[in-house]
Amino acid sequence: MTEDTQAEVHTEEHKVRGDNLVGKIKEIIHEGNVRRISIRNDEGKELVEIPLTIGVVGTLLLPAWAAIGAIAALVTNCSIVVEREEED
Repeated sequence: MTEDTQAEVHTEEHKVRGDNLVGKIKEIIHEGNVRRISIRNDEGKELVEIPLTIGVVGTLLLPAWAAIGAIAALVTNCSIVVEREEED
């Protein structure tokens, strides 16, 4: 018999300066249970969305890091929207 567990998704938003973007995203990923990260500009337009799953590490994230670095160089302020999964 298997037990079904349902995960509840919570969203949080962090406002950061462009030069702090990469560091903040690394910090968020290190905290764990992150399902998806979106980066938005000051007007709320989504610039990039990065889906994260268990096991996505290292070289699989290199294209995402390149995109994040490019965005950080172009924007002054932005928002990081984080979806976290919490099991009941």
